Amino acid sequence: MSQTPSAILVVGPSWVGDMVMAQTLFSELRRQYPECAIDVLAPAWCRPLLSRMPEVRDALSLPFDHGDLKLGERHALGKRLRGQYQQAYVLPNSLKSALVPWSARVPVRTGWRGEMRYGLLNDVRKLDKDAYPLMVQRFVALALPADAPVPGLESIKAPHLNVSEDARREAMASHGLNTDKPVLGLCPGAEFGPAKRWPEHHYAAVAQHWIDNGGQVWIFGSAKDKPVAETIVNSLTEESRERAAVLAGNTSLEEAVDLLSATASVVSNDSGLMHIAAALKRPLVSVYGSTSPGFTPPLGERVAAVRLGLECSPCFKRECPLGHLDCLRKLPPQQVVDALGQLTGDE
Repeated sequence: MSQTPSAILVVGPSWVGDMVMAQTLFSELRRQYPECAIDVLAPAWCRPLLSRMPEVRDALSLPFDHGDLKLGERHALGKRLRGQYQQAYVLPNSLKSALVPWSARVPVRTGWRGEMRYGLLNDVRKLDKDAYPLMVQRFVALALPADAPVPGLESIKAPHLNVSEDARREAMASHGLNTDKPVLGLCPGAEFGPAKRWPEHHYAAVAQHWIDNGGQVWIFGSAKDKPVAETIVNSLTEESRERAAVLAGNTSLEEAVDLLSATASVVSNDSGLMHIAAALKRPLVSVYGSTSPGFTPPLGERVAAVRLGLECSPCFKRECPLGHLDCLRKLPPQQVVDALGQLTGDE
């Protein structure tokens, strides 16, 4: 850019994990432009995440369902934003995601080429996927000159969500929880599909080990994950069940973030909650099956990725194409227990 922007608009992604990783771009923009306002246009559900990112001034709600084109409404939204921003960054690769900054007449509109967005974007970058293997590199690179070297992980500020003690205390009180015993957070769901889900009985074995060693367990997730959470609890010994709380389906995203910040450690599938836990700086063991930590790893100092690395994985399929799910079914609970011990010093 020829001049320092006073306000930047970022069109954010529509997945929880991607939005957490997008904070790497916000941090790079804040580094370059310390006084610049950064607003993020994203689905309304993103507000609990964005409100906990110190770089973001405001979360502007995108009033469309995922997949909606709604050209007229997007154009009208862009018109309302005219004159407010000097630079826009468009993180999704879809054509429709570039419509609002174009309608807003933002002078400089940056993004990867995506769905033939010439004209809608006027700073179009061509992505070399081999040169930018990590999603966070692709995000941060947009804030750099097109010919800049690929940003290394050592130069990228990891996501870092801020939760106040008051918010944490309020969330615990709302759900009748306390941290008198060390809390292990379990995140056994995955919106992407069953090929990302480590079996419930394996999660139950890890939970039982944690409880047997004096802890308690909180199980996070969406309403769709509630049956999985209840299966985990029902697999525990009867006396252990009172130390396990099913939060899946019973919390807002805002409460889930605040409660995850109170955990001593977290075990998660490759999911949005995994990235939230990493951004809260929790000791985290992430379990991989059909996917790989090679593209969207959780970023943090106390993070361990556990996988078997079978010949058939990663396949990146929603369901196991071979029907056996060996990449997760054969991954033993002890491997996760050992990884937890290494992270927390309880080996």
